[in-house]
Amino acid sequence: MNAQTSDIGAYESLLAFWRDAGVDACYLDEPVDHTVIQALPTPAAVQKLAAVQPVRGPLGTTNTAAGVPAARQLATQADTLDALIASVAAFDGCALKMMGARNALFGRGAADADLLVIGDAPTGDDDNAGQAFSGPAGRLLDRILVAAGVADRTYLTQTVFWHPPGNRPPTPEEQAVCLPFIERAIQLIQPKAVLLIGAVAVRGILSSNESLLRLQGQWKEWTPEGHSALPVMTTFHPGFLLQQPLAKGAVWRDMLAVTAKL
Repeated sequence: MNAQTSDIGAYESLLAFWRDAGVDACYLDEPVDHTVIQALPTPAAVQKLAAVQPVRGPLGTTNTAAGVPAARQLATQADTLDALIASVAAFDGCALKMMGARNALFGRGAADADLLVIGDAPTGDDDNAGQAFSGPAGRLLDRILVAAGVADRTYLTQTVFWHPPGNRPPTPEEQAVCLPFIERAIQLIQPKAVLLIGAVAVRGILSSNESLLRLQGQWKEWTPEGHSALPVMTTFHPGFLLQQPLAKGAVWRDMLAVTAKL
């Protein structure tokens, strides 16, 4: 391995580290010269742009809303958790399914769980193993749940159910089209609380762009479709803890708050 390749790997690791920490506001497609002052567009120009700008959706369509009703209809027909998992596998409305993922990985755990844990997306390890949360981060999460005494009272799922190519974060459109299945799971499982792990999960469930560094350790409230409001705790992703072990103390405090809530 030459020095240039090593440097690129170090840069990618650093960017992934900050992404997992929730510091993702600096990610742009192109560099921006902040020394140039540009005039703000007029209201008429903004309306014109909104009228012609397409919105990316599932399977390359131009409207995410086209896939959400189909997902909700399919999810509503599932009367059991096993039926819901089968519905996810049959669903073709998320573009990730056509991007090389081998398996539809909805989740695993107790069907009558008190705690629902929601992560970001299946990893390559998960996809290869055919099981959600099977890689190093998943195994660390299992150890945390066991230590907190809630492993047998927990169900694990994610904001999308197919492995994104290159381990990239799922897009808001991909998360939106998968959300009806998570909401149906809540109706079936009836958890008492939700734990969101990582900034991507916070964005997909709470529709918040706030940094996880600000939200971590705080109770929020989320009202899923067809369900009453649920208390939601936000914490760091186990993948982040593998890179930053000093953050384990903060996650443990969050877990103690969750067990007290349960």
